[in-house]
Amino acid sequence: MQTRSRLRSILSALTLYAVAAGVIGYFAHHAYSGDHGLRAKRSFLQEMAELEAELAKLRAVRTAIEHKVSLLDARRLDPDLLDEEGRRQLDFVHAKDLVLLKPAQ
Repeated sequence: MQTRSRLRSILSALTLYAVAAGVIGYFAHHAYSGDHGLRAKRSFLQEMAELEAELAKLRAVRTAIEHKVSLLDARRLDPDLLDEEGRRQLDFVHAKDLVLLKPAQ
């Protein structure tokens, strides 16, 4: 009788440890590979770095455009820039201008 109760207590302790190890393993697995786990965090950080690089490029483009627009301000208009931009947008060429055509590659 005593061996049965002793065996039963050992088996119940082992079962308890196995269940606890299973629960800990379950949560550890999801902490690593779940929707908000370590792998997801790594991919979020990588995506954030890519988006910040794209944002920096877009800010540089915006700054260049703002500078070009500021040169077209009526109070300090650059006549050369106005002439160049107008001819480029309207595809006009002055009669005395020399036009060089690039060969198609």
